[in-house]
Amino acid sequence: MDINNKHIAITGPTAGIGRSAALTLAGKGAVLTLLCRNLEKGAALSREIVAAGGAEPSVVQLDMASLASVRAAGETCLSQGRPIDILLNNAGLMNTSRKTTVDGYEETLAVNHFAPFLLTGLLLPALMEAPSARIVNVASAAHAFVRGLHFDDMQAEKNYKAFREYGRSKLANILFTRTLAQRLEGQPITVNALHPGAVATSLGQQNDGFLKNIAPAFMKIFFRSPDKGAETSVYLCTSDDVADTSGEYFANCKRVRPRPWARDDAAAAKLWAYTEDCTGFTYPI
Repeated sequence: MDINNKHIAITGPTAGIGRSAALTLAGKGAVLTLLCRNLEKGAALSREIVAAGGAEPSVVQLDMASLASVRAAGETCLSQGRPIDILLNNAGLMNTSRKTTVDGYEETLAVNHFAPFLLTGLLLPALMEAPSARIVNVASAAHAFVRGLHFDDMQAEKNYKAFREYGRSKLANILFTRTLAQRLEGQPITVNALHPGAVATSLGQQNDGFLKNIAPAFMKIFFRSPDKGAETSVYLCTSDDVADTSGEYFANCKRVRPRPWARDDAAAAKLWAYTEDCTGFTYPI
């Protein structure tokens, strides 16, 4: 698909696979909106894109750990008055210990699931204005770390385990993708999720201990580069092969079957209702 002059909004674009995807998409002629927590890093990436011959991106502040910030970022994007052709929900985090957001929610679930759920809903009007639009959600094979959402302790108040909470948030990404695709049936918008592979990124760098001090060196040796990790994101944003594909899960640019608990429509419906309640947002579709 020719994405020259297509408008792409991307979260988490200043590091890791998000940065690689942003540079690749801008190099193909897309006009980007960079949704960043750190505006200085966003401005630096914008300058890098322009220096490489790309169109100057818009830089919008977005703190995924604040529902108010997500709402403000959504309003700013809509105020641009331009259709959004592609929304790439890329940003995410992993915490070694339980932390809560300003809204009082467990941070991993809030950043990895609540924020993209809310942002996507807010941006749907702009996506619907495009002739055909795509929503791409970066999930993970880490959904295999859990065997369901465990609704009895969604906020991990009884027991916190880093990999379990991360896996649960990534499972939520896939279930969200599945339900949203069903709700968008008949609309010129597709939505798909992906596993980027085990990637050497900055994931976990906000923590102390192993994830901050040892994991980066380990990742560089054994894990794929951010450029390789971004390939499936770019594929889902640009390939004609998936123009009519929606509600699916991809890895290595191929459709794959996620674990059974990631195909549970009853759990997906329960998650949707729970998330609308937590975010205070009712989807327009």
